[in-house]
Amino acid sequence: MKHLKNVATLKLDESTCTGCGLCLAVCPHGVFALADNKAHIIDLDACMECGACAGNCPVTALTVDSGVGCASGIINGLLNGSGECCCDKGGTCA
Repeated sequence: MKHLKNVATLKLDESTCTGCGLCLAVCPHGVFALADNKAHIIDLDACMECGACAGNCPVTALTVDSGVGCASGIINGLLNGSGECCCDKGGTCA
């Protein structure tokens, strides 16, 4: 499932990451991968901003404003008439 492009607020400080893998374990959409003993964001647009990764990161290497990107996308879509939404149906709400 993809959401709106480039709106997720997820940030990863790779220099702080210890490579514990908890973000991979709790992320429902496979946003992360481990390489060189560090987590990496491999699919930012799949992030639904649930906050599970940031809430479980023991070293606070992850931050996310839960729901902000998708909420903004939906509101902007309604205001400008584009109909864009956080779903994988050609960028429109079903």
